[in-house]
Amino acid sequence: MGKLFIVPTPIGNLEDITLRAIKVLKAVDVILAEDTRTSGKLLQHYDIATPMQSHHMHNEHKTVEGLVRRLEASEDMALISDAGTPAISDPGFLLTRLCVEKGVAVECLPGATAFVPALVNSGLPNDRFVFEGFLPPKKGRQTRLLVLAEETRTMVFYESPHKLLKTLTNFIEYLGEDRLVTVSRELTKLYEETIRGTAKEVLKHYTEKPPKGEIVIVVAGKR
Repeated sequence: MGKLFIVPTPIGNLEDITLRAIKVLKAVDVILAEDTRTSGKLLQHYDIATPMQSHHMHNEHKTVEGLVRRLEASEDMALISDAGTPAISDPGFLLTRLCVEKGVAVECLPGATAFVPALVNSGLPNDRFVFEGFLPPKKGRQTRLLVLAEETRTMVFYESPHKLLKTLTNFIEYLGEDRLVTVSRELTKLYEETIRGTAKEVLKHYTEKPPKGEIVIVVAGKR
């Protein structure tokens, strides 16, 4: 029986990949990639010639059973996302779950993920925290924010640049304008930036300077 390797990839800087990850990507029979065009640049950079197959949120429901059958037939596979660790707000959970159910070995390598550096450099308590990922876009958003208003642990969110102002406005509405917030964007890249302050101050900053790039928001818990 083969093995499924979950392999983190850099979130920006291509040097943020482990030697072990490169070794695994070269050794497996196939690499399951969220976007083969994006991943192709990484593989080319490290002279990795392993064949790729598309595996993303739009096809994973249809393909996981066939992939597991191939694993059961002794193929080794590596699962990667466009950036960071697969299954963290990215495809990967469905395949991993089915492998576990079928007794196929799964091994997750340590490596890059966006929320950890954002949390650590926020300056907010990180001995206990809750990872929320993306807030519901519409249905369930208010309900979730009402629950989080009572959360005492530091909270970590992912957000897209065009929704950042809306989310910061929601934080002011449900958590209060004085709640401490940090916004980290473009982590590990040339224009990496972290803005710290109250929700009101951070909203003002990004109202005046519209954000670009991948974003992680860290929010202080209720005192």
